[in-house]
Amino acid sequence: MKTIMSKKEIINAGRPEENRVASSNAGEETAQAIIEIDDVNFAYTKGTDVLKDVSLDVNQGEVTAFIGPSGCGKSTLLRCLNRMNDLIPTAAISKGSISILGTDIYDPEVDPIELRKHVGMVFQKYNPFPKSIYENVAFGLRIQGIKKSSVLDEAVERSLTHAGLWDEVKDRLHSSGLGLSGGQQQRLCIARTIAVEPKIILMDEPCSALDPISTAIIEELITRLKHEYTIVIVTHNMQQATRVSDRTAYFYLGELIEVGPTTTIFNNPTEKKTEDYISGRFG
Repeated sequence: MKTIMSKKEIINAGRPEENRVASSNAGEETAQAIIEIDDVNFAYTKGTDVLKDVSLDVNQGEVTAFIGPSGCGKSTLLRCLNRMNDLIPTAAISKGSISILGTDIYDPEVDPIELRKHVGMVFQKYNPFPKSIYENVAFGLRIQGIKKSSVLDEAVERSLTHAGLWDEVKDRLHSSGLGLSGGQQQRLCIARTIAVEPKIILMDEPCSALDPISTAIIEELITRLKHEYTIVIVTHNMQQATRVSDRTAYFYLGELIEVGPTTTIFNNPTEKKTEDYISGRFG
């Protein structure tokens, strides 16, 4: 069974980064790609591609935002990165490859469950388990066979602290996670995700069900977390993309139209389709 390489291994490999979407990448410093998407077509049913010839690198230690109108393929691509689409029997990548830390994640020898230990996901609607706050965070570690109380205690405190939730819940760890506010529940889900120490965190519209105050807290959290994790976020909120992301990829009708530094995409896009969307002419 193939395993995902460690960050140290991929850095030591010294593989040069290639610029595959040159228009908005001009002048970018060479960065280390942790995800390489190469000429990918994807379909939910054979013969109907919803992603078309998508090539994109996601750089280590950055926040990359996927933007575009509804139905453009951004959430589909996000789910390809941890093989969540495998749960749909007819869905498949019909062309191309996706590699994470040097490993083709669609290689038959790659175990999707093992992959998801390295690629965590936070969903649009917060979904804590009907368990205590403590058990929500410890769940993934218990699944991995970790039983020692001191190890679990340390991991729960560390994860809740990283998620900015520890001070709010430390006196009620054994209360139900469902008793928290919406914003707190989403941060609990983030704590649950980072407890197993993934290398990458995928976020699919993580603030769409939250109020503005909770959204601001999550955005601040994303900015902090990128120093330890690579984050890919799907968002309809273009202002959010400008606030939290380092790079932005714009999708339209299943195609990657443009990708580059967020400031370039929003202030000086190369493609007219990008400019039209950013300026609100459609979408």
